[in-house]
Amino acid sequence: MKFSSSLALLALPAVALAAPLDKKTWDHTEDLIESGVFGFTSTYAAYATPDQVVNGSQVSVPGEPGAWGTFKFGINAPEELICWNITAYISGNYSSPAVTATHIHQAVYGRSGPPRLAFKNPTITSPVDDFGRRVSFGCMQGPFTTGVLANGTDTASGFSLAQIEANPPGFFADTHTSKFVAGAIRGQLELKDSVY
Repeated sequence: MKFSSSLALLALPAVALAAPLDKKTWDHTEDLIESGVFGFTSTYAAYATPDQVVNGSQVSVPGEPGAWGTFKFGINAPEELICWNITAYISGNYSSPAVTATHIHQAVYGRSGPPRLAFKNPTITSPVDDFGRRVSFGCMQGPFTTGVLANGTDTASGFSLAQIEANPPGFFADTHTSKFVAGAIRGQLELKDSVY
């Protein structure tokens, strides 16, 4: 599946405004265009709700009532590059032992699992009562890190985007807050023809 150039142009302002997470985050649109990385090999979406949250003991726990969000991803697996466009309607401060509180974890529906990717947390763009529309977008290239250690190794160590392409329902996207440490919202990844 290839990403059309006209759709790529629509996504460029979002990429250009993305703040870098680390030295591997792409923050120059020209580099993205010249390298041809907008040829995504797959695209995914997740509709995240509070009723899908599962804690580390594999028990369903409530997320933030009334919260929801959409997570959209474009992957270029050979380049180990992922682009994201996340919108979340949640409240409160972020909290996570990872470098950020917004992730893709490896686990099937109804189970918890380790974070494999950490994304820039969505920031508030328009307050609405207790909830605010929060957005995050950008691109980053592996090797990836999460800041979470399992047996002394970062949970992203050795992770490849090809693993998502091989089993999309085996991964979910979520974001964590200080009041909802297990997750305010969560949604399983679904393969899409196009999400941008």
